[in-house]
Amino acid sequence: MKTYDIAELLKGNDYPGRGIVIGKSKDGKSAVTAYFIMGRSVNSRNRVFTATEDGIKTEAFDPSLLTDPHLIIYSPVRVLGNKTIVTNGDQTDTIYELMDKQQTFEQALRTREFEDDAPNYTPRISGIMHVENGSYNYAMSILKSADGDPSSCQRYTFSYTNPIAGEGRFIHTYMGDGNPLPSFEGEPEKVAIDGDIDSFTDMLWNSLNNDNKVSLFVRFIDIATGKADTRIVNKNVK
Repeated sequence: MKTYDIAELLKGNDYPGRGIVIGKSKDGKSAVTAYFIMGRSVNSRNRVFTATEDGIKTEAFDPSLLTDPHLIIYSPVRVLGNKTIVTNGDQTDTIYELMDKQQTFEQALRTREFEDDAPNYTPRISGIMHVENGSYNYAMSILKSADGDPSSCQRYTFSYTNPIAGEGRFIHTYMGDGNPLPSFEGEPEKVAIDGDIDSFTDMLWNSLNNDNKVSLFVRFIDIATGKADTRIVNKNVK
């Protein structure tokens, strides 16, 4: 499979929507993840990421401009023991709660479908990272309609054991801008992971479309110790 330069992928797509990157740092020492959100409407752009005890949540930057919290206010990242959950919606909580009851990532997501935002039927994209005792593996999922037909939900899960250093996978909600928005197709794109957390964060943020980008979260987890280092970038700042 071709390895893409994620900066070029992002620069070539004005509206990938929401995106998840998971992989391993080039030096092989860190489990890496990133999550970004974009927006076209005032409601979608009126958001920031804020840190929580076990991850992050989205909040309205200006509460007076919030018209509909449905699908835009949620916890994209939560940590359950040695597992880090990253998603583009409130299925983060579903995965957290059901895995806490000993269900699997796949079983938890079987209780959910794509978003109810007709005519887009935005896919639900999710990832889970497992770092324990010096070992690391991850999985990614997409729940999508059947080419825009909401009568059928198509579910795909991709698992990566002992990831290769310097490689990651990138999945996003849309192939590009449009009306309706075209859902992501195929398996997660293989991308190069390079640099430390600050250079990786800067590269991603600077590659996202300046008009549409809203917020970015990046985390490097030391595979040997489990210690996490996090960066949050918000376009809306006070």
